[in-house]
Amino acid sequence: MLVLLAAHAVAAVSMPWWEKRLGRAMWAVAALVPLAVVVWAATRAPRVLDGGAYEESLYWAPSLGLTVDLRLDALSLLMVWVVAGVGALVLLYCRYYVERDAGSLAALLLAFAGAMTGLVLADNLFVLYVFWELTTVASFLLIAGRGARVEERRAARQALLVTAAGGLAMLLGFIVLGQEAGTYRVSEILADPPRGGAVPAAVVLVLVGAFTKSAQMPVHGWLPAAMVAPTPVSAFLHAAAMVKAGVYLVARLAPALAEVAPWRPMVLCVGLATMVLAAWRALRETDLKMLLAYGTVSELGLLTALLGAGTRTAALAGLVMLLAHAAFKSALFLSVGIVDHQTGTRDIRELSGLGRRLPVLFWVTALAVASMAGLPPLIGFLGKEAALETFLHGTGIAGHYQLTAVLVCGSALTVAFAARFLHGAFGGRPSREAERTVPSPAPGFVAPVAVLSAAGLVLGVAYPATAALTTVYADAYPPGAGKPYTLSLWHGFTPVLGLSALSLAAGVLIHAFLRRGTGPARLPRLPDVQRAYDRVVEGVDRLAVTLTRHTQVGSLPVYLTVLLVTVIAVPGAAFAAAAPSLGSPPLWRYPLEPVLAVVALAAATAVVAARHRLTAILLAGAVGYATAGLFLVRGAPDLALTQFLVETMTLVVVVLVLRRMPARFDTGRRSVPGRVLRGAAAVGVGAVVTCFALAAASARTAPVISTEYLRRAEETGALNVVDAIIVDFRALDTLGEISVVLVAAVGVGSLVRFRDRGAVRAVDEEPPARFPTTHWDEPRQTWLPGAGERPGGERSVLLEVAIRLLFPSILVLSLFLLFSGHYRPGGGFSGGLVAGLAFVLRYLVGGQADLGAAVRLRPVAIAGTGLVTAAVVALVPLAVGGTPLDSDLVSWHLPLVGEVKWATSLFLDVGVYLLVVGVVLKLLSAVGVTLGRSDATASRQEEGSTR
Repeated sequence: MLVLLAAHAVAAVSMPWWEKRLGRAMWAVAALVPLAVVVWAATRAPRVLDGGAYEESLYWAPSLGLTVDLRLDALSLLMVWVVAGVGALVLLYCRYYVERDAGSLAALLLAFAGAMTGLVLADNLFVLYVFWELTTVASFLLIAGRGARVEERRAARQALLVTAAGGLAMLLGFIVLGQEAGTYRVSEILADPPRGGAVPAAVVLVLVGAFTKSAQMPVHGWLPAAMVAPTPVSAFLHAAAMVKAGVYLVARLAPALAEVAPWRPMVLCVGLATMVLAAWRALRETDLKMLLAYGTVSELGLLTALLGAGTRTAALAGLVMLLAHAAFKSALFLSVGIVDHQTGTRDIRELSGLGRRLPVLFWVTALAVASMAGLPPLIGFLGKEAALETFLHGTGIAGHYQLTAVLVCGSALTVAFAARFLHGAFGGRPSREAERTVPSPAPGFVAPVAVLSAAGLVLGVAYPATAALTTVYADAYPPGAGKPYTLSLWHGFTPVLGLSALSLAAGVLIHAFLRRGTGPARLPRLPDVQRAYDRVVEGVDRLAVTLTRHTQVGSLPVYLTVLLVTVIAVPGAAFAAAAPSLGSPPLWRYPLEPVLAVVALAAATAVVAARHRLTAILLAGAVGYATAGLFLVRGAPDLALTQFLVETMTLVVVVLVLRRMPARFDTGRRSVPGRVLRGAAAVGVGAVVTCFALAAASARTAPVISTEYLRRAEETGALNVVDAIIVDFRALDTLGEISVVLVAAVGVGSLVRFRDRGAVRAVDEEPPARFPTTHWDEPRQTWLPGAGERPGGERSVLLEVAIRLLFPSILVLSLFLLFSGHYRPGGGFSGGLVAGLAFVLRYLVGGQADLGAAVRLRPVAIAGTGLVTAAVVALVPLAVGGTPLDSDLVSWHLPLVGEVKWATSLFLDVGVYLLVVGVVLKLLSAVGVTLGRSDATASRQEEGSTR
């Protein structure tokens, strides 16, 4: 199962590559992945349908409970077949429908299919939530498309907001449910359901998430709005996959939670109300996709009610209807896509006579419509009869006769909008213009529709096979009184058959009434949920603007003061109330410590009085260097080395930024009360942090963890315990931190580069030289590639020559620190900073051109290579049966050298080294642009500089 999920990810990433080489044939390659999933599931079906299950677990951090648990049972098997089977047909259909951005669309569809597959296989509540949100993100990207139209962006944003909000409520419900059950394994919760306590609250929260995902009223508005997406996306996400996630969650948890008080009333009331009201709304639609969208909402309501009812017959009916809906609704969406593709419209009022012009498409669509209406011998009829049986003779369901009446009304409306769809798309006499202009679709274009429609017929006629697929799950419920219900096309002349015939007759009469004149327009309007959603969003926007107008005043000192005062008021007040002992630590241990402390305090005090920005930065750097000296005196050379290098790099980058800012601070509007307040806040925070550190140190009762680190460092092959912690003991932290560093660097670069390009183009002439003074070592000729970026008076031939000579040595030093970090101070981070400083020196003397001559790779590529290297090192142990981020010692015997030992965690250090170098180059590219020209000219050069 893990391999299947990985295959989806790999295939999704490779789709743009396949598109370049195969063109439209790329869709056949994409369809191979879901087809492989169908075959794989078929090989596991005998054992699963016999009551067994397959389980897999990926132990990430077992001691913390971080495991990826997957399980294939009867319910997930059926869902895997639905997702993969429909997905494969949709991908083949795209071969004829999609005309541009094929590679990116195929990648997103495969990524979504992988996320949906992981969702239905998940046996852990947190894993299920992760895949749940991955489907949300993938659907957002699929609905938005290129984002060229306002409607696409708006619909994608609405789907994201509604489903993600429901997902957060569901996550809270999962946490409560897991805590009450004592486990987060879904199979264990089903085996021993929790009762009492906070379980009812958990049920409400989980159902809210399920309702938003499956578009139940009143949060259904996102699904009709999502019809702006391409038809294949609607057929896959909004008929067979994404919207089934909420229904699947209800079916998965119903055996354990159906008896909890809020469960059954919520699913029955919300589900059946959604069925009737959405079907009513579908009768008013003239756009074929919108009609199907509201029909989907209606049928999802029925599925929610059936799969959440908590009885054997209801579960059986729900699974049969789930299969039926996936088949006929996907087929209908795809048929609408063909109609739109061939005619250029989906409006019922503009279509006429397509049944005669496109007979093959008409008959395969009519077969799907018949299944939706519940006509025998199709699977829709099997599901409809089972649903009526559920409520008419339901045991354990209060008010089942009233529910039966609602179901009959909903079924009649379903028949009505099914007939409206078929007549609106294909009915009437063909116009002469249609006969001339509507071409027949290619056989491969219609084939997926035909396969899905035929599936509804086959599953209905071969009802014993359908029963074998669905009965295993249904048998998990108590059988109830009397003989268990079985699927069949003929149960005799029963009340259920009479109700089914009644719904068909009523639906036909409703359609006949609506065909007369302006029948749909005379139907009463339901409240517009979309308008309510727009008003809520507009109100939130207004509230945000009001709040930010009063809180976001654009002053960094104000923001910092508020944060610091909060620290003093909240944690500080709690600390003062607790009044813990601060102990009696010595003031210093070595004579040099007071000297360094005085330097740090003096520099910090001077920063407050500084009026020049450069002076303030240098003084702040002095504080950092003094702190590094304290680290060194206290016996932490690794920490001291890192602090020195970070402080140096920070000074360089900040100075480059200061070149674009005024030389002096703006002190004209500073008031004495403001200075006093900020000073008091700074002193208060310092006191709180100092007291907290002393109290924490004096409160220690357990042995320090450093002793264990020192004892076990040799297991990693390291003599330097600090490096062992970074690349072995706490390697997961390191991987997360370097990821954050890369994201931050890319973000900073993007923000700095965002400027008014029009203003840049308006500047065409060079500003006058700002440094007219000449010096004895000013070069007379430009011999460096980037020498033209700087005025002559700002250059030094001595510095240029010295840096060119020192540059290789500094890089060698950085490599020495990288590879010696296991045995002495150093490591990937320190080595990367030293290498970054070498490139900074090249930039300072030669500008962007000289820096480009020194390194010809893009900074993002270097940093990305580092992150990928570290991630691969983390995952390689899985291939040999180990745990992620596990390291091993390797010993080689080399001639003339002897035995060489090294640890595999060295490659993680190499990844850190590359990432740091790439981040430094990215920052230079972003903030360094040029060294002597105006900002406008600098911006122009930046476009062609190293990225």
